[in-house]
Amino acid sequence: MKTRKHDTHWMVGVAMMAAIVILLANTPLGLINIPPIKATTTHIPVIVGSILFGPLAGGILGGVFGVCSLVSNTVAPVPASICFSPFLNESLSGAAKAVWVSIGCRILIGVVAGWLWIGLKKMKVHDVAALPVVGFVGSMTNTVTVMSSIFFLFRAEYAAANNKAVSAVFDFIMATVTGAGVMEAVAALVLVTAIGKALLRVFKSGAQVKAA
Repeated sequence: MKTRKHDTHWMVGVAMMAAIVILLANTPLGLINIPPIKATTTHIPVIVGSILFGPLAGGILGGVFGVCSLVSNTVAPVPASICFSPFLNESLSGAAKAVWVSIGCRILIGVVAGWLWIGLKKMKVHDVAALPVVGFVGSMTNTVTVMSSIFFLFRAEYAAANNKAVSAVFDFIMATVTGAGVMEAVAALVLVTAIGKALLRVFKSGAQVKAA
């Protein structure tokens, strides 16, 4: 019975975080259209969920985020959307690569953040120090994996879609990683720390009440 309650608690928690991911992904606060890319804050609940419920939950939430990204780039495409939507690619290999960029890379956000949190807690790092580290690294995981995948898998297609020379793609990607990527990571650092600290306090209080 105790295991069943724990499983139910986990499933309800993950479902609630998934609902937040979907909500953010369908509002301007979650996917901000800044041509030629779409900046995001939707990874915040993915990172927080991985902290609260573990790497598996983080991977599931990252997958939900990825599906939302795939749908958004399909129904409201921008020049970079060919890298995120399999339906905008004419070949099967291109479609598979787009699924990796839109969904696979986002699954890694929750997996990396979840295992990093576990590692930091095993090292006895305090929540106040661990939360910003996980927030920053989780966000940069999103930026680095997505942008590096675009470079290695869609360099020519991305250049053509944006009327750029192939040789200019690397510079653009590096500018994105060091510019928008770092800004997103700093925002994640602040938000994950604030939200995570509050929710961890609630979870710990609830566990103490049950134990009593």
